[in-house]
Parts: sequence; structure tokens; C-alpha cells
Amino acid sequence: MEQLAAHQKPPEAIKVIYKQYQKLAPHALHTDASLLDFARGLNDEQQSKMQIVRSLPHDEVNAHCARFGKRAGRPSLDQDDDVPLYEHRDMPGLQFVPSLLPQETQQDLVSCLLHDNLTDQRHKTNVHMHHYLPYHALTANTGNMFVAANNLSIADIPAFHDRSSFFDLSPMSTELFLPIDPTIHKPITVSQFLRKKLRWLTLGGQYDWTKKKYPSDLPPTFPNDIASLVHDFFPDTRPEAAIVNLYTPGDTLSVHRDVSEESDRGLVSISLGCDAIFIVGIDNQGDSPSKHLVVRLRSGDAVYMTGSARFAWHGIPQIIADTCPQWLSDWPAGCCIEHLEHDTTNAIDKYEAWRGWMSTKRVNLNIRQMKN
Repeated sequence: MEQLAAHQKPPEAIKVIYKQYQKLAPHALHTDASLLDFARGLNDEQQSKMQIVRSLPHDEVNAHCARFGKRAGRPSLDQDDDVPLYEHRDMPGLQFVPSLLPQETQQDLVSCLLHDNLTDQRHKTNVHMHHYLPYHALTANTGNMFVAANNLSIADIPAFHDRSSFFDLSPMSTELFLPIDPTIHKPITVSQFLRKKLRWLTLGGQYDWTKKKYPSDLPPTFPNDIASLVHDFFPDTRPEAAIVNLYTPGDTLSVHRDVSEESDRGLVSISLGCDAIFIVGIDNQGDSPSKHLVVRLRSGDAVYMTGSARFAWHGIPQIIADTCPQWLSDWPAGCCIEHLEHDTTNAIDKYEAWRGWMSTKRVNLNIRQMKN
């Protein structure tokens, strides 16, 4: 496997395209003929460059998503259409799966990531670098409590997990996330944490962003439910680490390559929420020009970078405002209705105060295999 430098700068040609789309007005995206947008439809030139390498039978998609949805008490799905997997002829291994996940599975996946996994203190966030997260305010995953007989952390015992969430706290809560160094940083509230400060969450292998490598100690176990869902669709990749990026309009992700893994197995990227502009390119050797592609990714889409495209340059120059699907924009409201005691007709939504949180967010789940 070729060794690539994590700090290497991207090709100038790709950086120029990135800056162009970073400045492009949203209305101009609708008429940009060079932008690949599967929902809008492909023009003749784009169709000539894309080939369907396989189709996922709709009954298999339903079965994979139904297994994942059981954790949320979700009934079986009934999708009628097979899901095509496209590959770009100029960049073998660069594959796109538009609308891979149905609406219900997208809702379940957001809940799994931001209710369950965010609450598990074994999975670190960007906020951990400067603040203490008040897990003691919740009742799940209380890692500072141990079972005396074998010194197991309660966080490692599934029976003690009750699916508590930071969204269980009111947006008006006075519970503070205290700074590690109060001479440099100020305390933040749960509203500040969830609305703006939270930028990423790591699952499984805990990537060190400063050193740009994975620590040598044993990582937390990758969440089984997400691993099963991803592996069902992309069986050549064993999910061992993931970075969950959270964006709001105005946020970007600079052009980079994922080269810290000791594996050349494919990268899986799943989009949830607002649309994003995705730039991907390959720096050819010699005098050949760099190849690049600009794609509009929508909620439920998946990208698979494998083969010669595994180490392609990629970035996000723009998040498009007001594009979160209506059926996801109210999350976390609408996904957890409880009935009042002795009253089966009136229901309350425990997350009503957070209604609309997802309307300004893009959640991007990026999964990779750490070692061959």
C-alpha cells in the first residue's frame, strides 16, 4: 500500500475549483451545467461519463434498513425501486448511490448518531479539546461508575444504557459545559453546544486531528448497529472508525485526502440533512491535468471511494441553506411521541423545544476501515 503524506497540499487546479464553488450563489447552482446533480437529472455529457456498475435490489435495501430500524421500533419498509450504484468512467472506483437510505432510515440514523452515540463519552468530539461535557447531567453511559466485582465500567454494560440524550436537556438549561482552562475559554450552554459549537464526533477509532493519526491504544468498539447497516451495503469495507461532521450553511471542509488508515479499503460517506457541494479530484502524474468532479449531494445519498479513487482529494466548499427535507427538518421533534399517563389520545413530544434543529444542519457520516 502506497504511503501518502497527511500534510501534503492539494493540487492547485482543484483548489481553484473549490474556491469558485465556495463563492457561487445558491441560485446559480440550479443552472450550472457542469454540476453533477442526480436529483435534477444528468445531461448528455454527464450520462456518457457515468455507468451503472450494479443495482441494489429493493427487497435487499428494505431488509437492510428494516434490521437497522428495529432498534427504533420501526415497521418493515416497502420501497419499490432498485437503487443504482453509479461509477465515473474517468475516475474508476468513485461511486455514487443517490437516495440510498429511505426517509425512515435517515431519521433513525440521525437519532442513533446524535442521541445515542453523542451521549457515549467514549466517542470524543471537538468540544472535548477545550471543555468538559456534563455527562453527569444525563443518566446513560455514566463511565465514572464501576461494578466492583470486575471493575467494568457501566458504560460497557448495555443493560445500563437508557438512550438518554443531550437533547433531553432544555434549550434554556443552565447546565454548563465548563472549560478545561477557564483563563482561555468560557463556559458554554447546551444550546451553544448543540446549535453551533459541536462540529464533529468520532466513532470507534478516535482520530487525533493534531497529529493526523490514530492513537496506538485500543479504540472503543464501533457501534454495532451502524456497522451492520454500512457493511450490508458496502461489504468490502469493515467499519472500524468514523468521523461524523456537523455543518451549518457557511461552514466548509477544506480539500484533503484520508490517508491515515493502514488500509486501502473503500471510504463510505452518507449525507443527512441540508444539501452540500462535494468536490473530488485526482492529481495525475506527469503532464496530465488533474481530474475533478463537482457533485450536489442530498439527504440519503452515499458516496463510495474505492480502488484508485480511495485516496482522491475531496472537500465541501458550500452547504446550501433551506434544503433539508421537510420530513427531517423538525428533528429531533416528531421522532419521539409519548402518551400522557391514563390518556391515550393526547400525546406530547419530548423534543418539542428543539423542533427545527435539523433544518439548518448537514450531518455527514464518514466510515473507514483502519487496518487491512
